[in-house]
Amino acid sequence: MVTARAVPLADASGVSILFVPQMEFACSHVVCDWRPDGAESTGVPLVEQQYDNSVTVKPQEGPAPPPLPPRRLRKPRPLSLPLPPLPPTLPPAPSSRPPVPSSRPPSAPPVAPPVPSSLPPVPSSRPPVPSSRPPSAPPVAPPVPSSLPPVPSSRPPVPSSRPPSAPPVAPPVPSSLPPVPSSRPPVSSSRPLSAPPVAPPVPSSLPPVPSSRPPVSSSRPPVSSSRPPVSSSRPPVSSSRPPGAPPVAPPVPPRGRRRGGVANVNVVSANIGELVDLERASGPRSSQSPVVCGKCGAALSHLSSIQSSVWGCEFCGFDNAVPDGAKGACGDLGDDLYLSNQSDDDYQNLEDTLLVFCVDISGSMSVTAELPSSGGSPVHVSRLEGMQDALQGALSSVLQLSPHRRVALVTFNDEVVIYGDGTGAPLSLRDWALVDYDHIWQQGVAYSIPHCIAETYQQLAQRVKDLREHGATSLGPAALVSVAMASRYPGSKVILCTDGKANIGLGEMEPSPSPSSSPTASYFYTRLGLQAVGSGVIISVMTFEGTDCRLADVGRLSDATGGKVNIVSIGTVATEIRSACVDNILATGVTATMFAPDGVYFPYKDDSNHKLVKAIGNVTRGLEVTIQFAVKPEFREVFLQRETLPFQLQLLFTTRDREKVTRVLTERRPVATCSSIPAGSLNVAVLGVHCAQLCASLTRGGGVQEAQRHLKAQQTCTNRSVNRGPLKRKRTSMGTGWTP
Repeated sequence: MVTARAVPLADASGVSILFVPQMEFACSHVVCDWRPDGAESTGVPLVEQQYDNSVTVKPQEGPAPPPLPPRRLRKPRPLSLPLPPLPPTLPPAPSSRPPVPSSRPPSAPPVAPPVPSSLPPVPSSRPPVPSSRPPSAPPVAPPVPSSLPPVPSSRPPVPSSRPPSAPPVAPPVPSSLPPVPSSRPPVSSSRPLSAPPVAPPVPSSLPPVPSSRPPVSSSRPPVSSSRPPVSSSRPPVSSSRPPGAPPVAPPVPPRGRRRGGVANVNVVSANIGELVDLERASGPRSSQSPVVCGKCGAALSHLSSIQSSVWGCEFCGFDNAVPDGAKGACGDLGDDLYLSNQSDDDYQNLEDTLLVFCVDISGSMSVTAELPSSGGSPVHVSRLEGMQDALQGALSSVLQLSPHRRVALVTFNDEVVIYGDGTGAPLSLRDWALVDYDHIWQQGVAYSIPHCIAETYQQLAQRVKDLREHGATSLGPAALVSVAMASRYPGSKVILCTDGKANIGLGEMEPSPSPSSSPTASYFYTRLGLQAVGSGVIISVMTFEGTDCRLADVGRLSDATGGKVNIVSIGTVATEIRSACVDNILATGVTATMFAPDGVYFPYKDDSNHKLVKAIGNVTRGLEVTIQFAVKPEFREVFLQRETLPFQLQLLFTTRDREKVTRVLTERRPVATCSSIPAGSLNVAVLGVHCAQLCASLTRGGGVQEAQRHLKAQQTCTNRSVNRGPLKRKRTSMGTGWTP
């Protein structure tokens, strides 16, 4: 595992010195085949795999069996839907016709009315048949009428062989024509009256009788369908499978790759807090300026090759003419210091910095909380009372530790009041002045703070004691004027204390239930943070727990300037303010520049340049910066043919004694692929710090899902490294990733 361990060395006089490597790489090698989409780089654009469902089967010997019948499509089953309700029955319509008298007795069963016919009955010369039916017998159903008149026949009647005990014959179906009188003699029957009815005789297979009735013609035209036949453009599927071969299941399609499932181990970390501390520097010091490349700006180092006074830059390949002996100023350890003779003579006192307390005194600061007292009974203390006690303690602490330090007070509610060091007349900004950016900045820069805390302690303590809460929250204008006041003294601090979101003036946040920031407010706080970095001002934000001050926007000030964001309570605000007041700034105006060979890029920063510039601003002890890099796919094979790749980190900063320094760190790293990297060679600490910084940056920018994806991939990589298994990239059934 690559760690920052102290290595004892000896200088020319034999005195042992301590050399601490300042650039830490998360991996012992540069991994060339990492891709942001989680796929292995092949040097060419990736092509999605097409799924081929064709199956090749060997032909079967022998006679082919008959083909299978085509499958029928299964009809969809009807859904169990409730039936619609039946329409209500309507009452019968009244009729104006008089009732027809009937001679039928009331106890007789109802008789169906005869169906009227449109044809007159055919006269018959046949005598009526006498009937032996007694009068008390039930009525006999009429014979089945025919739709056509019967044809006279000369055939004698057919005698019936039906026994008397046979069941009765069912009555014939009535017809729409009246019965036709027949000349046939009646058939006498010996069937008793109590016998059951007899079924009708089976019709014979006699030929149909020709009819003189003309056929009925229909005037309804035939229904013709205008729908054209459906033609399929799909070509028939040809199969090489013989008819007798058994069916073969199609192959399973390949699973899709999980994008971004691999963590990037090409990460370099730099402890800026140690790099700006010149007392711990072990490299040679030079009063000259470094020799830099005319194209990319990389500095000449011990890795550079000079031939005939021409230096071919190892990062961009540009040829630079260098004087003789220029490489003599470069040490052999890859750590070079260049101290400039120029300094700012207008400011030399180290304690002559400005500390600005920007305090919220809006109406919400009157909210109270229950705190224990020394007497045992709880007391209720408001937020402003807790803030006043914390400020009194902070003033006393600064007076004891840094009596020559300047301290100023700014308050805000529906107006911004500048008290300064408490000795002059307060300056108020209200109404239109709260929305004019340039006017507020000019007022802050012009306000003078001539005295130190040793001279103004009593006046400031009285100003703090007289504060009263009321009004709205003009947080944006108050932060702007505080940064403008501190910009006159590089290395100054602004401590912003609030309990609610800005609702008036610049930086006003829209009253929305969602915690997302508005574009206008985000732009204002981002611009103010960058201006504070350029002026060497650190901004720390403190807010009370249980409140909504939109830290996603206000926190940009601390993230850009290297300050802190603390969520405090009434009982802990005093401790946090005293901690933020400590003057622990080591350097100001710090800018870090990372150089890599042409063909390397920086994901999430710059995808087209092999040079990355990062403005840091003020630096305190313990500040660590991580940078990830990757190799472009088209340069993979080129880099694999090399043994090592060079990397260089340049730091430009100003010390507390106003001395301008340039520090150059240069190092080479071997090249490998991910399949040859053992998991034990990873620096888990560097990967963890980088993951935390990257996820925080993505979340602030709205990329929550991207941050979650990166965090999950980082956890997988860390688990593999802890298990000490070989870290290989292997395609499994679940995709592509790091596997032991």
